[in-house]
Amino acid sequence: MTLRIHNTLTRALENFSPLEPGHVRMYVCGMTVYDLCHLGHARSMVAFDVVQRWLKASGFRVTYVRNITDIDDKIIKRSLENGETVRGLTDRMIDALHQDADALGIERPTHEPRAMDYVPQMLSMIGTLQDKGLAYQASNGDVNYAVRKFPGYGKLSGKSLDELQAGERVAVDDGKQDPLDFVLWKSAKESEPEEVKWASPFGAGRPGWHIECSAMSCEMLGQSFDIHGGGADLQFPHHENEIAQSEGANGQKMASVWMHNGFINVDNEKMSKSLGNFFTIRDVLKEFDAETVRFFVVRSHYRSQLNYSDVHLNDARGALKRLYTALGTVTPDEVTINWTEPHAARFKAAMDEDFGTPEAVAVLFELASEVNRTQSAQTASLLKALGGVLGLLQDDPKAFAQAGAGVDEDAIQAQIAARAAAKAAKNFAEADRIRQALAAEGIVLKDSPTGTTWERG
Repeated sequence: MTLRIHNTLTRALENFSPLEPGHVRMYVCGMTVYDLCHLGHARSMVAFDVVQRWLKASGFRVTYVRNITDIDDKIIKRSLENGETVRGLTDRMIDALHQDADALGIERPTHEPRAMDYVPQMLSMIGTLQDKGLAYQASNGDVNYAVRKFPGYGKLSGKSLDELQAGERVAVDDGKQDPLDFVLWKSAKESEPEEVKWASPFGAGRPGWHIECSAMSCEMLGQSFDIHGGGADLQFPHHENEIAQSEGANGQKMASVWMHNGFINVDNEKMSKSLGNFFTIRDVLKEFDAETVRFFVVRSHYRSQLNYSDVHLNDARGALKRLYTALGTVTPDEVTINWTEPHAARFKAAMDEDFGTPEAVAVLFELASEVNRTQSAQTASLLKALGGVLGLLQDDPKAFAQAGAGVDEDAIQAQIAARAAAKAAKNFAEADRIRQALAAEGIVLKDSPTGTTWERG
């Protein structure tokens, strides 16, 4: 079965074939690093981590680029508020991003370019756009893109120019010839730190937000590449503007396929810092183990809206626990997946249909039920191997059962020992009290002929 991907540009499922046989080049818009990542960022990172994992599992070589925006109005504002340099702030936030992503089992991209390192490439592209009559310098010193001079503008969002509204991150400036025009190069302001001012043919300044992705994707993947991804909120204006810049400068289609993941919602509103309804990844990880958070994201289709609540996270924890319980009854081996095996074939068919993780996860539960019924090590091995394709089920089942307990393990073992002593002394009331006290802290005790074990409830 051929991999099919929903292309936002054509609004249709399309058979996927990379421009270079056997090699997929993918660019995904990453974070603007002025603060800690929230769960909405995790949704995008996990979604495209699954995409690149499946592409590799399908036999492709993957060059995956996920950029970092380390120069931006919000970054400058936050650095001034904190009394630290822009570089100091962004270095700190990038370290935090990596810690959060690593915790969620997100593999590092092949390349992770920082915008500040690619200003010369941005200036070169702006110069090309100006030479082609697609950019102009305004009276305030900014260089803007002349949107109405690019015939294809609006093809990604599917709206006419008259329907579209200016979507820049900064207020529309009087220097623009048209409200839809967007900034490519921002003229330096006296109030801004010297570290965010670059010399250029247009005067001292810094790049606009959109131009960085056009310049970096072209530099690292070529003028045309296979997949461009990001959150649904980037479809307009950011990705629409990228197309205008890249295709206006290079005269070639920028990306063959455009992919956009859905939002994480809180009370039916998109989780975002601007709305103040966000939960940082590390705050969520104080309450839930990382694999549960990953599973919460993975079991929903990447294009769907995903509602966040403790109830949904607890449900994800319980569902994932059922899979690990099956693996805890039989010791799986390391195996190479035979994709003709019926369960593996159904898993593959699901993933080949626009990365259909809900159906793929359903196959995992079928396998878990079979393991529970047959105690087959071969089936358990396939369950673990297919889970690994999604970045799941690679932990020790006992370790997962105890993950996120929030209680010191030595203290738990001391309580278990005290309970055993109470039972030996026939003080069953004390033994019951200890069990109940641990249960109130989310610790479930399990007695067996070989002793007492515990897990998180």
